[in-house]
Amino acid sequence: MNAAAHNSEQSVALATQRRLERLRAKLQDKRLDAILVSNSENRRYLSGFIGTAGYLFITDYEATLATDFRYTEQAEQQAPGFQVERITGNPNWIPALCDKSGAKSLGFEADDITVAQFERFKKAFDENNAGTRLEPTEGLTRDLRAIKDEGEMELLSRAIQIGDEAFDEVADSVETGMTEAEVAAQIERAVRARGAESISFDTIVAAGPNAARPHHRAGDTPIREGEPVVIDMGARYKGYCSDLTRTIVLGKADDKTKRVYDIVLSAQLAAIEMVEAGMTGGDADNLARKVIEEAGHRDDFGHSLGHGVGLEVHENPGLAPNGKGELQDGMVFTIEPGIYLKGWGGVRIEDVVALENGKARVLSKARKRSP
Repeated sequence: MNAAAHNSEQSVALATQRRLERLRAKLQDKRLDAILVSNSENRRYLSGFIGTAGYLFITDYEATLATDFRYTEQAEQQAPGFQVERITGNPNWIPALCDKSGAKSLGFEADDITVAQFERFKKAFDENNAGTRLEPTEGLTRDLRAIKDEGEMELLSRAIQIGDEAFDEVADSVETGMTEAEVAAQIERAVRARGAESISFDTIVAAGPNAARPHHRAGDTPIREGEPVVIDMGARYKGYCSDLTRTIVLGKADDKTKRVYDIVLSAQLAAIEMVEAGMTGGDADNLARKVIEEAGHRDDFGHSLGHGVGLEVHENPGLAPNGKGELQDGMVFTIEPGIYLKGWGGVRIEDVVALENGKARVLSKARKRSP
């Protein structure tokens, strides 16, 4: 192994250890002896294991990765800091681990485990006369993931760069008569050609009146000259997601399109300039919403200003009208105001920013093409 690879492995191991330490501190705060992690992104974040099946069993002093025979070798390679436990579909291994560790209270991810799964777990505990309480938890690891470490920032930056470059390439090639679906397919090819493992969500290409629907599904609608076209896209690189929206117009835009675009851009730039650590998600949302409302479009901006980005394309923090969570340095999130007018179309502009030294640093670099 060369020095660079060795240093990289050491860096990953250190990051994993720090994440476990932060989670263990939360377990102590909640007075939990152990936690069962089932969510796939949380599992990857805490262990490095990217298989599609398995659980983490974490206590104050031990960490076990439980998975079936398909993934045991992979788990040993990707999660060297974890004891790998081979399991079957029978959940008796859970009370067995609790008994072995002495855990009297076991948290589980209530926002991930189904009712049917919970009933199977409870039955296993009852049949084994386990003296462990099952305690629902919500957001323990997701909250940790809101603050990005150095390694995550590197992966996010690369995902964002891929998305930026792919957008600029495809936007330069869009012609009248092309369908939304054709543009979306070009974006996916451009993303993969730059080393992304996939797009991070189904690409939105919404032309003309379709742009009035924020989550329009790209279809056979042709792109016409002079109409707004909303393109919302992302790349996934080594698990981390980018998210970018631009609104373009082919040919000459009319005065209405220019006016709506300028309002949305002004709202976005104001939010980027004024958002700061210590604000709530609701405070941040209001920075852009106020600009749009003062321009007479109070009812035409129906979604939240933004959301966190990381292993999932939508994660903490949330920047929404009633958002109570506090924004902190190290958080990465989108700022994406929009105006949507039924029967006409819409405009949305989105960038990913990182909070650093209390202020937003814009990570997205794709060109904003004013109509």
